[in-house]
Amino acid sequence: MKRSVIIFCALCISIAAIAQKSKTPKFNVIAFYTAKNDQAHISFVNEANTWFASMADKYHFTYYATSNWNELTTASLRYQVVLFLDTRPEAVEQREAFQRYMEGGGAWMGFHFAGFALTPSTYPQNWDWYHNQFLGSGEYKSNTWRPTSAVLRVEDKRHPATKRLSETFKSSPNEWYCWKNDLRDNPDIQILLSIDSTSFPLGTGPKPHEIWHSGYYPVVWTNKNYRMVYVNMGHNDIDYENKTNKQLSSTFGSEPQNRLIINCLLWLGSSKR
Repeated sequence: MKRSVIIFCALCISIAAIAQKSKTPKFNVIAFYTAKNDQAHISFVNEANTWFASMADKYHFTYYATSNWNELTTASLRYQVVLFLDTRPEAVEQREAFQRYMEGGGAWMGFHFAGFALTPSTYPQNWDWYHNQFLGSGEYKSNTWRPTSAVLRVEDKRHPATKRLSETFKSSPNEWYCWKNDLRDNPDIQILLSIDSTSFPLGTGPKPHEIWHSGYYPVVWTNKNYRMVYVNMGHNDIDYENKTNKQLSSTFGSEPQNRLIINCLLWLGSSKR
């Protein structure tokens, strides 16, 4: 009887230890955002914060979102992954802290407007390391309009970010960006997804240059020198015409695209700094 009690207690302790271990976060994520300039970007930020919080419970990581970019200066002390949901840091000390974080082995994922830079504009290309070396894309060149779905093609099936994705899949509606630099010419850049030719014509206008009829457009890529992924998605369709600012689409409305995003995050979170 005594021996049975001992075995039962030991079993309970083991089960409790396993349960506690399953609750221990595998990694910590901090997401930065501005959410001031464009209703489509604000819509995405709000949606992303809800979605990532739900994924944190499912995949056992912590998720903290802030509009205080000064927290970049201490991010390396507590977070394994940094997200830029929109825009980028503007202050010199914030940029220097982020560069140190990445060069020290940190991990990053940026969405849509986080890669934007255009001179002259509110967000000029005044950060060469970030836009030319880190992202590799250089300045923004053009975009499609209005936000529409595209058929995306997986360019690298061996990368962890594309695990369990079919060769092509349909994205959520998005405003697609084109860049001044051809990423295919950069040996440091590994293109993971691009727009498939079956998407053309892509965009509805009304301006002719907002409709793409041909060309090669990378939409997800990584830089081999860093633990990073840039994802061009992150611009919801908004009812601007009727001035309601109603959200007309969801970035997280495509199951394959969601799988891509969570694959990226889990890969980044698995890195050992």
